[in-house]
Amino acid sequence: MTWSARLAELGIELPAVAAPLAAYVPANRSGSYVYTAGQLPFVDGTLAATGKVGAEVSPEEAKGLARTSALNALAAVHALVGIDSVVKIVKVVGFVASAEGFTGQPAVLNGTSELLGEIFGEAGVHARSAVGVAELPLGAPVEVELIVEVS
Repeated sequence: MTWSARLAELGIELPAVAAPLAAYVPANRSGSYVYTAGQLPFVDGTLAATGKVGAEVSPEEAKGLARTSALNALAAVHALVGIDSVVKIVKVVGFVASAEGFTGQPAVLNGTSELLGEIFGEAGVHARSAVGVAELPLGAPVEVELIVEVS
């Protein structure tokens, strides 16, 4: 089964690639790897939520936003090389705009990791960093980057 067919089976449609906010590209290939820029939880060109996790944004809502950010990252991979060229998700780096005292960043980033597992199975098992930060661009609660091995 192709990854395109798996997405269709799951009823998941990749969004349009989010336009960069500054001077960079959404994804870049070097050899057998694609590195995505940090992807925010945009839905139809609009940031789905703003605020800090543990204050204005609940951890459960942030988990869903991490899933949305991952879909945006996959869209960037797809636009560059085609989703069916994915061999393995190598690493996820996730940033969580965290209210003071919030330490649940790993649970928030499970939104990304679980989505990648649903789509790619064993090929979606990855290394991960979940980092709490003071602020993210545009006041976003989460930002996700992927490193993907491709054929």
